[in-house]
Amino acid sequence: MVAAALVLGSMTGCSSGDPDAQITVLAASSLRAPFAQIAEEFQRDNPGTTVRFNFAGSSDLVAQLQQGAPGDVLATADEPTMAMATAEGLTASPTVFATNTMTIVVPIDNPAGVTGLPDLTDPELNVVVCAEQVPCGAATTRIEAASGLEIQADSEETSVTDVLNKVATGEADAGIVYVSDVATQAGSVTAIDIADDVNSTNEYPITVLAASNDQQAASAFVQTVTGPQGQRILTQAGFGPAPTASSENRS
Repeated sequence: MVAAALVLGSMTGCSSGDPDAQITVLAASSLRAPFAQIAEEFQRDNPGTTVRFNFAGSSDLVAQLQQGAPGDVLATADEPTMAMATAEGLTASPTVFATNTMTIVVPIDNPAGVTGLPDLTDPELNVVVCAEQVPCGAATTRIEAASGLEIQADSEETSVTDVLNKVATGEADAGIVYVSDVATQAGSVTAIDIADDVNSTNEYPITVLAASNDQQAASAFVQTVTGPQGQRILTQAGFGPAPTASSENRS
């Protein structure tokens, strides 16, 4: 479990009344940067509550919940993974709050000379992707099916962050990650577009967990993510709008 804590203030008008209230947000690793920024704004608006983040691959987060891990909010990188939690009664009805598409990344100087998706079929290249059971891996599989290409992956990771880090450090010649991930390694990686007609888009859902100890505080965090503040931050981080998001929220 990869966890990070941000200390926020006591909820105003929406907490359980405990001045030391705390919620735990389990979120896909690709959400680390924007969720940290959203939490800062949540702090200003709701001084006093502690928000703890557990960032990991979406399937790993659901597995943790299935094994009894505590939590108040769950945000995954695709709907099928969220459905696994919902089917077991672990979550309330989720809301899609953002979308994300895929891109090829290479080290900043692109030593292997990668120019596009067909290059990733070369067994001489060291290519890293997400494992198929992870949302970013499922998206990569859909790209392969749409393009008719078979990517020659040397490594399959359980988190998109691991894929990105291997490329950024030069351990791999290329990888496939979310568009939003590129900005987190600016100066270390270069993005190469995947054609729209074969690319894949994931929808990100968020929900309050059924076992939350503070449903009101958890709901307030979800509302911040889905509201104008959260949508602005997500847009700046490279995420696309949710299918039902208004243009006003994405400005």
